[in-house]
Amino acid sequence: MVSNKVIGVPEYEFYEFEDKVSEYCLLIPIINEGNRIHKELLRANNANISKLVDIIICDGDSTDNSTNHELLKSLNVNTLLVKKDIGKQGTQLRMGIHFAFKRNYKGILTIDGNNKDSIEDIPLFIDKLKEGYDFVQGSRYIKGGEAINTPLVRHFSVRYIHAPIISLSARHWFTDTTNAFRAYSSAYLSNPLVKPLREVFVTYELLAYLSTRASQLGLKVCEIPVKREYPKNEEIPTKIKGIKGNLLLMSILFKNLLHHYHPKESENV
Repeated sequence: MVSNKVIGVPEYEFYEFEDKVSEYCLLIPIINEGNRIHKELLRANNANISKLVDIIICDGDSTDNSTNHELLKSLNVNTLLVKKDIGKQGTQLRMGIHFAFKRNYKGILTIDGNNKDSIEDIPLFIDKLKEGYDFVQGSRYIKGGEAINTPLVRHFSVRYIHAPIISLSARHWFTDTTNAFRAYSSAYLSNPLVKPLREVFVTYELLAYLSTRASQLGLKVCEIPVKREYPKNEEIPTKIKGIKGNLLLMSILFKNLLHHYHPKESENV
């Protein structure tokens, strides 16, 4: 089916393999992840993750057959969303959040679809949401977390550039701010002072913005330990590459620091 056009929501197709089952959902944005997403979903199956969350794939219109419907159903995916609009990660997350809002989930979790993260740790995020936390950030850098084969440049940029700037904006110390393995309460995302369904969030803006807005509003936030493992002796699975990609990230960081993404009074989304 095709979504109805709503301001701030990208056009997308959705394929519901099951009705809503859980109180929480897991959004996995992907684009041509090939076998990596299948391996991740298999790990989720082995850990019975689909019994805890409804798994929703937020696809950027992949062309590699990684979103074959029968295969996804066999891996206990609840719903497939397919972006039919411009944009990257931010657009994919917006369609996922919109769909989750329509289903009235209590909380929304996110994770990358490239099999780097410990998807088995999903229960830890749900526990924190049930304890009343509004934003739960997964971190490989706190006690109990594991950073395996992290490229030196990536390690340096996260620890000494990205995390300090995000923390300054958030007025709360975070250690692993590029990590999309996180959870949000529906109360946080539906707060009228947040408004994630806006067209300003196209690439990686939404990830930075949602890292900081909760603590700015005095909501309850925390980090929990997770594992992030890069494949050894293989190409780094990432969509942020080269000088252009890193300059984009820096621009987003400083715009976020200057409250560029805060909703304006004229925005009624």
